[in-house]
Amino acid sequence: MTRIKGGVMAQKRRKNILDRAKGYRGVRSKKERYAHEALMRAGRYAFAHRRDKKTDFRQLWIVRLNAAVRDSGHKSYSTFIAKLKKNGFQLDRKVLAQFASEHPAIFTRIAKQVA
Repeated sequence: MTRIKGGVMAQKRRKNILDRAKGYRGVRSKKERYAHEALMRAGRYAFAHRRDKKTDFRQLWIVRLNAAVRDSGHKSYSTFIAKLKKNGFQLDRKVLAQFASEHPAIFTRIAKQVA
């Protein structure tokens, strides 16, 4: 049986790594070993930050809601959310924050019903 060295696939793999690292600074876009390390690190950050993005947006919604809630005459965000749950509203923070910023009239009606 003949020996298969796999040179074509190795070249393809190296070319793919360097193509994905295009635009990286310095040796990270030129040398296969450093490009691979940079890609592995970038992948870890991308994975973690996809989860962090959800937290960041939730924090943004809460800040927007807190400002709108205080403008509408409630004491604080936490008491507003507690009253919402007690009154049986099923709106989440994302929707409430959109109402507060884009449709203030709707949000003030909700805030009056909660009070």
